[in-house]
Amino acid sequence: EVQLVESGGGLVQPGKSLRLSCAASGFTFSNYAMTWVRQAPGKGLEWVSVIARGGDGTKYSDSVKGRFTASRDNAKNTVYLQMNSLKPEDTAVYYCKALDTGYWGRGTQVTVSS
Repeated sequence: EVQLVESGGGLVQPGKSLRLSCAASGFTFSNYAMTWVRQAPGKGLEWVSVIARGGDGTKYSDSVKGRFTASRDNAKNTVYLQMNSLKPEDTAVYYCKALDTGYWGRGTQVTVSS
């Protein structure tokens, strides 16, 4: 059974940092690029980042570029999203997804508020 389980979300003040994790199982994790996608309250899905299978390439949306960093540990079947300088507009449910598959996690809530 394929599983993607996100963790690390929470309530944080503007300007602070959070690190999200997504633990994968049930498929060959290292064969897939991994993406982070978020959904803010009342809005649609927004792509945030993608990281290549080997972790040697990343891309980010303009809204998070320079503040967020994706990484992965294929030995641990885990992908990470380091989020720095958080803003209220980063408030959303964050999902990880294996690129070009229907493999989604259930999401983790990030709330940025003073």
